[in-house]
Amino acid sequence: MSGPAAEDEGAEDAGPAGPRVVALGGGHGLYASLSALRTVTRDLTAIVTVADDGGSSGRLRRELGVIPPGDLRMALAALCGDDEWGQTWSRVVQHRFLSQGELHGHAVGNLLIVALWELLDDPVMGLDWVGRLLGAHGRVLPMASVPLDIQAEVELDGEVTTVRGQVACALTPGRVRAISLLPPDPPACPQAVEAIREADWVVFGPGSWFTSVLPHLKVPELARALHTTSARRLVILNLAPQLGETDGFSPEKHLEVLREHAPSLPVDAVLADHGVVDDPRELEKAAVSMGARLVLADVGASDGSPRHDGPRLARVLDEIFREKR
Repeated sequence: MSGPAAEDEGAEDAGPAGPRVVALGGGHGLYASLSALRTVTRDLTAIVTVADDGGSSGRLRRELGVIPPGDLRMALAALCGDDEWGQTWSRVVQHRFLSQGELHGHAVGNLLIVALWELLDDPVMGLDWVGRLLGAHGRVLPMASVPLDIQAEVELDGEVTTVRGQVACALTPGRVRAISLLPPDPPACPQAVEAIREADWVVFGPGSWFTSVLPHLKVPELARALHTTSARRLVILNLAPQLGETDGFSPEKHLEVLREHAPSLPVDAVLADHGVVDDPRELEKAAVSMGARLVLADVGASDGSPRHDGPRLARVLDEIFREKR
């Protein structure tokens, strides 16, 4: 059986380290981008949202006052290697207990992460230790140093109301118009800010637009770094609207919302799947308005399901990263 040391050797066999890439997001969207990115570069950092208030993460957050670990756990699982060691640990940290007691629904990885946080009293160090155990191809960091709440303006039947909490925002029957964070001026994770400043590429999405992608732009110090970094910025669009949160959104509407939340954010490239773009001219117009060029490619799963195919996405990302300014 191979372990973390063997994982590092395997990564070196892949050739040059590749560009310094920072991926932003959370949940299944970030899992998809990291699964592709880890095969393209060995200098990869995930910066993960910390506003989850549901499930195992929400329970641990309420009981222990910690940053919700679930999205961080998923990012670490995505970075595991393809050998026996990596795949075994990926399954272990994603495993959820089934019981009639209090452990029901808890993910093993969530408990492991929180245990290290309590022992080390340092969230970043705890995540680094889990990454070493898993032989992760990259680093995982929280976007903020404290747990956050998402507050959304929601329009329903012509009336605008305020909804609080990631789960409530994701499941709202209305249309989300804008989001903010509570507390409104949270401290950014210093290592996350540094990673953005030193990156060659920053990748936004795919993922839940209002609850996983946009929140990074609402952490003031993180937002400043995203605006001022010399890195190029890539937006990967979703393959389908998310029920409730972005129901009825076209690909170009996702870009419009991003621009509304960060009007001066430069974007260099927008990647979308051929099969989900009804009007390429409108999407290109939206991309150009942000200073970006549009890349259309086949990056969706071959079975037609609304999920990105890792190898396909990796090939396109590699081509984008290799292009000269």
